Amino acid sequence: MDLQLQGKIALVCGASQGLGFACARALALEGAVVTLVARRPDVLAQAAERIRQAGAADVRAVAADITTAAGRQAALAASGAPDILVTNAGGPKPGDFREWTEADWMSALNNNMVSPIALIQSVIDPMIGRGFGRIVNITSSAVKMPIDILGLSNGARSGLTGFVAGLARQVAQHNVTLNNLLPGAFATVRLLETARRVAEDTGATLDAVQNDRLKAIPARRFGDPAEFGDACAFLCSPRAGYITGQNLLLDGGAYPGTF
Repeated sequence: MDLQLQGKIALVCGASQGLGFACARALALEGAVVTLVARRPDVLAQAAERIRQAGAADVRAVAADITTAAGRQAALAASGAPDILVTNAGGPKPGDFREWTEADWMSALNNNMVSPIALIQSVIDPMIGRGFGRIVNITSSAVKMPIDILGLSNGARSGLTGFVAGLARQVAQHNVTLNNLLPGAFATVRLLETARRVAEDTGATLDAVQNDRLKAIPARRFGDPAEFGDACAFLCSPRAGYITGQNLLLDGGAYPGTF
């Protein structure tokens, strides 16, 4: 299927590794002009080069922290006027809510709710003016099935989800869509970090924690980030113009609900 992304301008946040990288790679290989944003210049440069070597024609990189106003300004300046925005920021630390300070909560809300909204605010009206826009937020399956040790993430990402649900209906008539991708357990660094925290807290081995997690997934495997990237590319394409305000869950069947 031709996703009709040739020449579309895309800005992908948190794109140096993991699911953000997978999304940037998929968009670039479909012909989009992709700007990768992440904080570490060395890792980011390597990520951009890996995408170029895979066959992408136009890949750019800007080292910036999109959780700050200056970082968002730098990212938008580097990408130009994006037709596609993929928001993504590392999740806050796991733990027991009794340990979290007000500063912990403010950081989580800034990184995983306020910053994505600020980026959306910057690009939405130009998208409306051009009659095309695709915004995809990488959130978490915890929005639908909260994970007890990820309370900071559960709260902040749920706030973003509620905001997107309202805005998506306001701008759909202009061929601008907003959707959220909710990853379950994908084979990323974040998955390993969370498993290590559980192992430390419970005294179990890392292998035991990982095996228990696999047993809870009907697919009996962790997701391949490339699968996630392909889903993102489809949602960002003109082909997906009738999909908006949705929360697409990619979790191998782990969520047990009907709706």
